[in-house]
Amino acid sequence: MARSGTNIHVVPRGNGWAIKQEKVSVDLGHFHRQAEAAKLARSFVLVNGGGEVVIHRPNGEIRDKNTIGKSDPFPPRG
Repeated sequence: MARSGTNIHVVPRGNGWAIKQEKVSVDLGHFHRQAEAAKLARSFVLVNGGGEVVIHRPNGEIRDKNTIGKSDPFPPRG
């Protein structure tokens, strides 16, 4: 199922972590800790109208996915 919105990946880069938008060759930022990168990635997706944050393990495998904003197929009931 295709989702609209911004998809951001938190990927290992050198001795740290980078956030990278899908289909864009330039990293959006570099961080020492994965948690710092993930926090900014979530904020970036939310500000840009929603999408998915994909967090990778140090070996590059996907560890977790989090859909944020209007793209979320299961939003909480309010």
